[in-house]
Amino acid sequence: MQFFLAITGRIFLVKLVRMIRAMNHTNGKIVQLEDVIKVYPAGDGAITVLNRINLAINQGEFVAIVGASGNGKSTLLNIISGIDHPSSGEVIVSGSNLTKLSEEELTRWRGKHIGIVFQFFQLLPALNLLQNVILPMDFAKMGTRKERLARAKYLLDLVGLGDQMGKLPSQVSGGQQQRAAIARALSNDPPLLVADEPTGNLDAHTSADVFDLFSELVEEGKTLIMVTHDEDLACQIPRRIEVANGEIVFDGSCNEIVGSPSS
Repeated sequence: MQFFLAITGRIFLVKLVRMIRAMNHTNGKIVQLEDVIKVYPAGDGAITVLNRINLAINQGEFVAIVGASGNGKSTLLNIISGIDHPSSGEVIVSGSNLTKLSEEELTRWRGKHIGIVFQFFQLLPALNLLQNVILPMDFAKMGTRKERLARAKYLLDLVGLGDQMGKLPSQVSGGQQQRAAIARALSNDPPLLVADEPTGNLDAHTSADVFDLFSELVEEGKTLIMVTHDEDLACQIPRRIEVANGEIVFDGSCNEIVGSPSS
């Protein structure tokens, strides 16, 4: 009996510690990376893409991740999104330690906690814009069919596509496809949005429109992390993180680097 009580007490203590850790991680921090390393095998050796990344992002922040191609920006974003896995270190996002979750658990977690906007939109070509926005809600079994339809229409109205919802992706412009992709990313009302080069295939005017939409979402309380090569856009974002050779070499605002030798 004493042995049973001791085991039960230990299980309760472990659960309590995990709960307290999760509470601490979500106390204003929606993203926390601790000593994250990512290594890919390459022939007889290995390539270190991320080297001991330590990063915290607070709820409601708008963050740009910049740097030359091949320096680890997209890998960092994929690890935050749970799409890729670190070789070592911890990744805590929205109170969950992603390194402890199975693939099935990660899929369910992404459906509830994160919205992803891709450079090439990734809309399903056989579905119209309305159906594309409804799809993540169907997977997550969010609300009733009527509620999903109403929310999808609301989101398409929000991004200025209320009159285009019955069209296929191929029947609208690239900028409209990206707006639809943003509406889809918002479908399950996630607290965190990540965007990988979301303006990379858009003209300057459309890029500015997409950026304005992102800014409005942050003002409404969303957290947004955007990888971009566009330095002009990056300098309009309050926090700029520069990645070089797999390490964070700068973390601050553009105002802090104006006049520096590298600017």
